[in-house]
Amino acid sequence: MKLIMSLTSPFARKVRIVMAEKRIEYEPVVDIPWDAGTHVPDFNPLGKVPVLVLDDGHTLFDSRVIVEYLDTITPVSRLIPEENRPRIAVRRWEALADGVADAASAIFLERKRPESQQSREWIARQEQKVQRGLEVMADELGDKNWCTGEFFNLSDIAVGCALGYLDLRFPEIEWRKAHPVLARLADKLSQRPPFKDTLPPAL
Repeated sequence: MKLIMSLTSPFARKVRIVMAEKRIEYEPVVDIPWDAGTHVPDFNPLGKVPVLVLDDGHTLFDSRVIVEYLDTITPVSRLIPEENRPRIAVRRWEALADGVADAASAIFLERKRPESQQSREWIARQEQKVQRGLEVMADELGDKNWCTGEFFNLSDIAVGCALGYLDLRFPEIEWRKAHPVLARLADKLSQRPPFKDTLPPAL
């Protein structure tokens, strides 16, 4: 399998961590979607990473689809519960974390535009999504060891990747001071080898 990815994408990082946790081997292919010579649209018509290229040439895109597939191909370190209620709880956490990362990514891309073309209203709307998402994640994590209780799973990976992206692109947000319970979780996740090995390069 090949994983087409960006080293700074929180969604690609989520997939990479899942593959590491499940000991799935793959060939990494770095391709930046907004570069002029990108080949990402050849594999994903939406022009986004990550894209998983299977051995038979078929492609999977959207990180949530990819991790769903990966969790089914080997029983090692199951990250998505099979029972419906716990499963939905994990996927809800994933949707929340991905939403925070998506809003943050939208801000980053908007700020890459010429300043005269940027929409302050659009950026403010995305900033509100990030802040609300952080507040809800902190409130729901509370004093639990992991996002959904006592067991590490996909929800923790998704949250860790979203928080890591904020550290990378928006250190001024200072979410650690505002939400120490999230800082505690992030510190715990940072000790896991898959998180260390996929830390985005310093900008």
